[in-house]
Amino acid sequence: MRYRLTFIAGLAVGYVLGTRAGRERYEQLRKSAQRIAQNPAVRNTAESAALGGRQAASKAFAVVSDKVGDRLPGPVAERVRSLREQRAADEDDWGTSNT
Repeated sequence: MRYRLTFIAGLAVGYVLGTRAGRERYEQLRKSAQRIAQNPAVRNTAESAALGGRQAASKAFAVVSDKVGDRLPGPVAERVRSLREQRAADEDDWGTSNT
């Protein structure tokens, strides 16, 4: 209950401060966020972080499925097997933008 009240109080304070800032400040923040998001250095960094995350997830998937694969119930083991086959057929199905 305490956390709920804290969340509601924070929400109310944020709303009041947001309405006092007005539309001008909102537009200013939105434009600066767009400018940062369109920066090539930021886009390249985000893309490389996403690629590293996908590689780490792939390695973790392989390690975990190897360790617990034989102890899984039948339907789950079948699903893991089908996911492995899909991954082998199409190594990168995440839709990277290559920008």
